[in-house]
Amino acid sequence: MKETQLTRRRRRSPWLILAVLCIAVLIVVIDNTIVNVALPTLSAKLNASDSGLQWIVDSYSLPFAGLLLAGGEISDRWGRRRVMQASLLSFALFSLVAAQSHSLTQLLTARALMGVSAAFIFPATLSLITASFDDLAARAKAFGIWGATAGVAIAVGPIAGGYLIDHFWFGSVFVVNVPVACLTIALAAFVVPESRSPVMRRVDLGGLFLGSVSVTTLVLGIIEGPSWGWLSARVLGLFAVSLVTLLLFARYERHLVDPMLDVRLFRRGAFSAAAGAIATSFFCLFGFVFLVTQYFQLVHDYTPLSAGVHTLPFALATIIATPIGAVVALRIGIRWVVSSGLVIMGAAMMWMTQFGAHAAYWGPVVISMMVLAVGFSFISSPSTSALMGSLTAAQIGAGAAVNETTRELGGTLGVAVVGSVFSSLFARRIAEVLGPLGLGHHGIEVAQRSMQAALRVVAMAGPAARSAATYEGLDQAFMDGFHRGCVVAAVAAIVVGVVTFFYLPGSAATPGHTIHPLAHFDAA
Repeated sequence: MKETQLTRRRRRSPWLILAVLCIAVLIVVIDNTIVNVALPTLSAKLNASDSGLQWIVDSYSLPFAGLLLAGGEISDRWGRRRVMQASLLSFALFSLVAAQSHSLTQLLTARALMGVSAAFIFPATLSLITASFDDLAARAKAFGIWGATAGVAIAVGPIAGGYLIDHFWFGSVFVVNVPVACLTIALAAFVVPESRSPVMRRVDLGGLFLGSVSVTTLVLGIIEGPSWGWLSARVLGLFAVSLVTLLLFARYERHLVDPMLDVRLFRRGAFSAAAGAIATSFFCLFGFVFLVTQYFQLVHDYTPLSAGVHTLPFALATIIATPIGAVVALRIGIRWVVSSGLVIMGAAMMWMTQFGAHAAYWGPVVISMMVLAVGFSFISSPSTSALMGSLTAAQIGAGAAVNETTRELGGTLGVAVVGSVFSSLFARRIAEVLGPLGLGHHGIEVAQRSMQAALRVVAMAGPAARSAATYEGLDQAFMDGFHRGCVVAAVAAIVVGVVTFFYLPGSAATPGHTIHPLAHFDAA
């Protein structure tokens, strides 16, 4: 029987399709961390406080997380390749706007629009991968490569950002997105077949509004808690709005015939456990990256490039351990691998609480980073396989969005929570260190904004303030906040690791082992 055009296209190059999609993944994910190494520079150039630095990171990941479900729906409806290409173009344009920022407001606006664009890129890549691979083993390997790409992008971001900051201006960390996005658009036009869901559903505007409001108000309250006061009316009001809109979202979605997010899926222990494991791993990772890039530059006094290079062992460990985790999960089951990965991450974060301000890099610092990378690598790919494999063909777009929403929401909350825990204790310790030096209330208040601000205040103070003891006190204030943030992340990872063990499948097999007959490519 003569092969159809559809059969030839599917058989021709699923791995080549994967390679192009991984470039799209790379550009979207790397922007989550490439900016971290630039935070001290941005703090100085744009006069950003600790909360401002948190917003530089979260202004990208927050709309990214909030619109992923809509991104999955729209790419299913309009065509996954088409939506991905259009979104890559807008991503490149807003990157140029971010590169020319002259104020914190302009940068945050551009970063938010980049996050909106990214929300329509990522679900399309995962949906296209799912549609490209019919065989369970091949699909699991593809998810492993996809997960490794995302993990490596997170780890390589600080290195690339450090090089660009050292050799160019801060805007170069955004300009670099443009040629990569254009290359991906061109390659996708020749390599990636169009794909869409045959089941056309309406865009759930009500669910999108309620879900976005809930996440945004929660993150806003967490980030601004240290400066506004955790018990202030504004912060408590934001938390109340977040809780109410979350409950309304769940109720609204539950009563729709065709919801954007079928919240009933979370009644399944395996589905919820996989989503929770992914969110927690990114919670820990993003919180750690947010702090460690500043630790290297502001405490160890590394240049931006040196700070990025010092994260290279994390990247190497991720490259090696991610495919190993995927293979081991196929052999012994997802439960053991994912739960172990979370506990390992928690142990690594707890180990970091023992670092002093000037701990040897070639010793506890680098070893703990590599242990953290191993734990992280054991979680993403197996959890993604479990989550995506449980879906029907019509659900893969929404499922891809749910999968990535957990990542981005976990990362967003990681920066918000760990960063706010750090800021709360750091500000208190700075007041204790600088209070006796007679710098005045205003000087101390400025110093509490960030480590960069504290160093500037002391540098402009009198000779008595610029003593070794003062600088040692600033370093210790930073480390106290660093340690407290690590404790929070460690406890979260260990608790979730223990809980997920009882809900994740003991076998590697999932309902997704059969061909998705409806997750088709267009013949044209």
